Amino acid sequence: MKIDFPRVPWPKDKKIFVELCQVGDELTKLHLMEAKILEDQNKWPAFNIEGSDIIEKGYPKYVAHADMPQKGKVYINQDQYFEGVRPEVWEFHIGGYQVCEKWLKDRRGRKLSYEDINHYQKMVVALGETIRLMGNKCLVEMLGR
Repeated sequence: MKIDFPRVPWPKDKKIFVELCQVGDELTKLHLMEAKILEDQNKWPAFNIEGSDIIEKGYPKYVAHADMPQKGKVYINQDQYFEGVRPEVWEFHIGGYQVCEKWLKDRRGRKLSYEDINHYQKMVVALGETIRLMGNKCLVEMLGR
């Protein structure tokens, strides 16, 4: 914004405009945590290990599963982890921040509540869906990628 005003590219035709609006609507619902898909617990990364639920110093840590990338683990302490976090979701950045890491780092030294755990699980799903939507044909065409 220091150099010029942000610009919104105009779609080539009405069909692309409609598709772009639909994608925008989905993204808005995802980022406001209002999308129906976020309620599907089968899509959430698992958090099944009993423990203190405290994010300890030196955590979070991401460990990729060599054979099954969709099974990556985000450790919050030596024993507990969220399982089922894809590498591209863990590495996703918004506004210069690695979202999955920052959210947990901001809570380091705290015990995660049940609501915190559920929010993080939904956040992982929302980011995965965001990545999927960013690959949407009309977005790619619109942005000239």
